[in-house]
Amino acid sequence: MTKQQETLILENIVELLELPDTAYKKAKERYEDLGEWFGRDESLFKDNDVHVFPQGSFRLGTAIRPLNNNEEYDLDLACNIRDGISKSTHSQKDLKELVGKELESYRNTRGIKSKKDEKRRCWRLEYQDSLSFHIDVVPCIPLDESISNLIYKDIYGNYVSDENLSRKISSKSVSITDTDKKNYPKIDSDWNISNPEGYALWFEAMMQKNQATRLLMEKAQVDKLPSFNQKTILQRAVQLLKRHRDNMFKDNDDSKPISVIITTLAGRAYNGEENLVDALKNILDNMDKYINKSGKKVPNPTHPEEDFADKWDDASYTHLKLEENFYLWLKSARRDFASMTGSDNGGFDSDLISEKMSLSLNSIDKIGTMLGLAASSAFSNNYHIKKEDTASPWRKS
Repeated sequence: MTKQQETLILENIVELLELPDTAYKKAKERYEDLGEWFGRDESLFKDNDVHVFPQGSFRLGTAIRPLNNNEEYDLDLACNIRDGISKSTHSQKDLKELVGKELESYRNTRGIKSKKDEKRRCWRLEYQDSLSFHIDVVPCIPLDESISNLIYKDIYGNYVSDENLSRKISSKSVSITDTDKKNYPKIDSDWNISNPEGYALWFEAMMQKNQATRLLMEKAQVDKLPSFNQKTILQRAVQLLKRHRDNMFKDNDDSKPISVIITTLAGRAYNGEENLVDALKNILDNMDKYINKSGKKVPNPTHPEEDFADKWDDASYTHLKLEENFYLWLKSARRDFASMTGSDNGGFDSDLISEKMSLSLNSIDKIGTMLGLAASSAFSNNYHIKKEDTASPWRKS
């Protein structure tokens, strides 16, 4: 099989994983509607310069279709109160309750039947209309400048080579509410730090290791929800890895490697490869090299004091065997993607692709037909993972 055919196979799989255009459009409508709501004349925050913005996979352009068509789409938002509220005037509880009041008023006015649900760091709204969504809204305020300056010093040279970009990333840092903090109901300076906007800027910089992508992004205005019709190679690679992960752990969701770890390691390992096959191989071969043996194992590149893999060594999560399962997934992904593109078996195995990516066999067969590839049965062993032996070696089914 030629490199071009291998690339086309992966690109066509990504197309099958993509969210429908309606999902992106609906997500954009909903976060913009919330932003307008917080800024209206009757709002509790009408004088507080509120900035509502998306974060997570929608913002990064790495969202994929759920395995189950009945699952809801998940849109993560931050509600940044940029003026008039500080750690010296409000507790985390004060801020979260104020945001909650506005969301309750919004829910009633928009006719959202499900009650808002309080989570540890956010409020959740459940939409049940033409497209089922739940939206998680994290209340936050800008981080103190003195602390963001320290973060800049940690970022520059270690995770970002450009000084101006490092400063811009650190300036986006925010303090977020968290009900698990002991000082949650008190006015106190100790708030958790997050930086979803800065992380998106970092990820965009990783995309631009590819020269063609860099030129494209220099010409285009990057929207808050990136164009879903033109995906970069890094975004596509992350989408493929997330789908393989989802499928592998479909019976044990709590034990799967979290998306931000996969995305961060993929971003760091990506080296500007010009086609998806080379990019995916390089990422899978090298992503574990960016896991530290001691200290912070997977540091947040926009706030290195935060460890995305902090639960790996947390006694309360020992039963999930998170670190073991990451390496188990990585080993499986290396093997499976090599087989999917034919580099291991010399053929196009539609059954394997359908099984490992949870896509219809009919759709996969159409890819092979389009490329003029005959199906191969060289990869005939099927494997599966069970909840009771998540961290055990793969077993034949």
